[in-house]
Amino acid sequence: MSDQLYLSLWFPNFRLAALPEKLTAVLGQFARVSGESRVAVASALPLDWHESPVFQRIFVNDDRSQDSDDSLAANAVAEATEQLHDDMAYEFEVKWQLWQPEAAAEGFDATWRLEPATVKVIGFGPEFDDGAYEQNGHIRVDFGLDTPWVQEDEDVDETGAERIKQNVEKLLAFVLSVEKHCGISSRLLWTESGEPLAEKLIARLQRLN
Repeated sequence: MSDQLYLSLWFPNFRLAALPEKLTAVLGQFARVSGESRVAVASALPLDWHESPVFQRIFVNDDRSQDSDDSLAANAVAEATEQLHDDMAYEFEVKWQLWQPEAAAEGFDATWRLEPATVKVIGFGPEFDDGAYEQNGHIRVDFGLDTPWVQEDEDVDETGAERIKQNVEKLLAFVLSVEKHCGISSRLLWTESGEPLAEKLIARLQRLN
């Protein structure tokens, strides 16, 4: 069964004033791994997840956007966090390309294509959602469903196995890059159900070999 996948990050001696810098650093590692340096959506949310954003900007990242620097990570973060508040969260949607199988006709192997997948990088004020950062991290990365890395429902051939491994390599490259370059004190890669992702990945890769 598909599961939501998250990466929670904590920083030593963290202060709210440092949040824009840390968000920019994490987004920078995402750009390093994915090749995508532009933000798709930037939002600022008050109080908890039930409230509507008090700020939101949707960027159109097509050929025309190359003439503007507004959607570059550092600029999008600066705009969204211009007013820092303890009871707010700041969310940035970015996209990377992951291998996904297309439905195949009976008797044929699936065709795999690189498809855009949304990732959300969220920085939490200490009072947002009753101090949820203690469990979620000062910054949490939401990868969406873990399907691209596990593909539990797919019977894959050699090509499919290689595509899943490439998705896993991209995920791990991002996690390791954050560890190396963002000055974190701890991190946790976790799923909503609590089932350890590492065990799921190991089990899946063993089935592929």
